[in-house]
Formats: sequence, structure tokens, C-alpha cells
Amino acid sequence: MVAEPAKATAAGTLTLGGDMAVHRLGYGAMRITGPGIWGEPEDRDGAIAVLRRAVELDVNFIDTADSYGPEVSERLIADALHPYPPDLVIATKGGLTRPGPGRWEPDCRPERLKRCCEESLLRLKLDAIPLYQLHTVDRNVPFEESVGALADLRAEGKVRHVGLSNVGVQHLEQAQEIVPIVSVQNRYSVTARDSEGAVEACEQQGLAFIPWFPLDAGGIAKDVLADVAAAHDATPIQVALAWLLHHSEAMLPIPGTSSVEHLEENVAAGTLRLSEHELERLDELGGAN
Repeated sequence: MVAEPAKATAAGTLTLGGDMAVHRLGYGAMRITGPGIWGEPEDRDGAIAVLRRAVELDVNFIDTADSYGPEVSERLIADALHPYPPDLVIATKGGLTRPGPGRWEPDCRPERLKRCCEESLLRLKLDAIPLYQLHTVDRNVPFEESVGALADLRAEGKVRHVGLSNVGVQHLEQAQEIVPIVSVQNRYSVTARDSEGAVEACEQQGLAFIPWFPLDAGGIAKDVLADVAAAHDATPIQVALAWLLHHSEAMLPIPGTSSVEHLEENVAAGTLRLSEHELERLDELGGAN
């Protein structure tokens, strides 16, 4: 008899902004686009299947951006899932332009951010975006002006909550003086801990920390992850995700994939319970590369 796949509920729940409860294993929808995060996916039906399977597995937090494709990821989400389940939280981002495959350039001018949000609303078929995130810091635009644009969107009811991406603790503090921030999305993994200060700030303030590239593990880390995985009849990727969930209650990992099989494996990471000794071994990987 084939066992039923694990559900995202096994990872536990956190609340964004005091009113949006989400399961702590979400889905990052960057990888459902074409090579170089550019253009349509090579297997459109497969991309649609992954999105629908995520919802079947009780994933109720999906993260995307207008720059994924560009525009492709948002359209696929609407095509696959609209009308949306009532508990589904869709998070998107604005602030990066795409000159070509694999290329990303910031443009966080207030007028552009507002236009990007309007266009995301149309593509996603939403009246208000549950979580709208500033995708990056644009050194050519005063940070407070970029955040101010998101504050305006929130005041207008086009955005329910505001988040930040690719920022430091100072940016978070500065933004909090302009508009309530509910999440920070930075690169973070068992081996890439540059954003530890942001993780701690999120814990202290009751915010979500959304790690991108959560499976960045190389060098000696692969041996340790494989060793721990073998003890649980799991994969190293599942252990890396489980470590994130154990490491902080603020953590909201969003592993992305274009494969239903890998999606199910990622969601099952929420069922892993690591021992104190295993967590200590994994904690020590913070300096690995």
C-alpha cells in the first residue's frame, strides 16, 4: 500500500501581519519559468500540475515576483489556481527589471513600483495582493521613497501587507518607521548565514523570515547532510529544509521546483524531527562553503 504524501501542515503554522495564517513550508514559484528564469516553461502543463499539487498538499503560501519570466510566473499561478482557495496567501515582489535571461537590474522608483503592483494585480486576478515585497534596494533611489510607495499602495487597499527582500537590519528598522513590515526575504541556508541578524530581528518583532535559495549547501556540508539524512531515511535536501524549520520559529522556507516528485519530497521535510545532536552538527556548518 502506497503511503499518502505528507502535507504542509506538518511544518506548523505562523501568522503574517497578525491575520494571515500560513503553513511554514511554502512554495517559491521562480523555477516554473523558462531557462534563466526567462520566458515560458518548457513544460507548461508540468508547471500547472506543480502549482495545483502544492495546494493539494496544503501549501498555502506561494511566493513569486513580476520579474520571474518576467510576468510568466504570476500568469501561471492565476491560470492554475484562480479562483483561489480562501486560505491561499500569494506573495509577489516588485523592483527588479529583466534585460535578458539570467540578468537582474534594480529599478525601485516609486512611480514604477506602483505601476508594477497594478500590473501584478491584473496578472494575478486579485483585488489586493496579500503580501507585496520590495524585491531589492536600489542605490539610485532613496530607500525611504521606495518603501513610501509600498506604504501608499497599502493605504489605497491594493496591498494587504508589506515585506522586504534582500535587505539588512538597518533597512528593516528604517522601513518600519514608514509602514508596518511583516516579513523579510533574504538568501539564507544551513551554510549561508549572512542574514542571521535579520533572522533574529524577525524573531524579536514577530515577523516572518523567508529564506531564498534555502538549499544552498556545498563542500563538507554535503557529507554531514547526507549522514543525517541516512539516519532518517530522508534526502539531504529534506534535512536542509528541516534544519531551517528547527532553527527559528520565524522561518518560512519556500523551496521551488518544477517537479511534482520534488515538491512532495520538499513538503515531507516538515515531518522530520532532528535530534539535538544532529542540530548541533548542522549548526556547525555555518562556516562551511
